[in-house]
Amino acid sequence: MTNAIVVTIEDGIQKLKINRPEKKNALTQDMYAVLAKSLREAEQNPEIRVSLITGTEDSYTSGNDIMDFIQNPASGGDAPVVQFLYALAEIQKPLIAAVNGLAIGIGTTMLLHCDLVYASENASFALPFVNLALVPEAASSFLLPRMLGHQRAAELLLLGENFSATAALDAGIVNAVTASGQVEETAMAAARKLSKKAPEAVRLTKSLMKGNVDQVKASMETELQAFGSRLTSPEAMEAMQAFMERRSPDFSKFS
Repeated sequence: MTNAIVVTIEDGIQKLKINRPEKKNALTQDMYAVLAKSLREAEQNPEIRVSLITGTEDSYTSGNDIMDFIQNPASGGDAPVVQFLYALAEIQKPLIAAVNGLAIGIGTTMLLHCDLVYASENASFALPFVNLALVPEAASSFLLPRMLGHQRAAELLLLGENFSATAALDAGIVNAVTASGQVEETAMAAARKLSKKAPEAVRLTKSLMKGNVDQVKASMETELQAFGSRLTSPEAMEAMQAFMERRSPDFSKFS
């Protein structure tokens, strides 16, 4: 699992590559721990000016590894996934994403905390929390309505359907859509530009734009409490069972 997150540092840029292509880059608790630790270390390393998260050829990340999540449910503030979410909210240095292929669940919600997001034309996004009888995370229930308005956010969060890179661009979730195979190069070019700018001015500008981080973290905590209770709900058990059996869940018996 140590190779599932590849960390490299070059020319002031920390690159975090999600590297589990055989599982569509599904994230485990161990992977969340490495991501959180790496982002925190970048904050303390004066040689790092920018962090960049990317995936592999056909996947940014397909979201949580369901089996790992069932076996190691997030509980409490020390859980690796929670530490990763808090790091996303709190880091002051710029964070860039280069999205190729699938960006499902947290693969999309983490983008709301990035400063610049570039997506390949083959990228596909989804927020399928309700489809799994769960609730959103990463403060997406707070951030998306403020970005898009209630109705457009409801379309993404309640229907949970896939949407394209072009739709993500229209929604303001990504900055630009690139040709297939060019997204990481485009994101790295932006990272290099940022790495040469006055670091304190960059950090302060990001802080001024992000505003009240405590409010974002409070939203994360409220979501996590609801998420935790949903995991043991009969609806979620039916959804997980259906997922394992490769069938559509039947929620007709629930009211």
